Amino acid sequence: MTDTTLPALPDRLSIDPKSPHHNPEYFRRDIGVRLNGVERRDVEEYCISEGWVKVPVGKTRDRKGNPLTIKVKGTVEPFFRD
Repeated sequence: MTDTTLPALPDRLSIDPKSPHHNPEYFRRDIGVRLNGVERRDVEEYCISEGWVKVPVGKTRDRKGNPLTIKVKGTVEPFFRD
């Protein structure tokens, strides 16, 4: 059963509150991201139109304490988990 009152997910979304692409309204529900058909649970940020996701590199942190990330390219499909 699909809830039709859900807002459509944006083209670009980030979990970092300091990012201009962060919108806390979307995080009231659990969001999943598929990259090339495989579900990823470690996505920090995604962009559908450009076809990439940012994922952390192990437990490595930068000097400000943020995780170091790499961009992985492919087909991005965000969705709401039930």
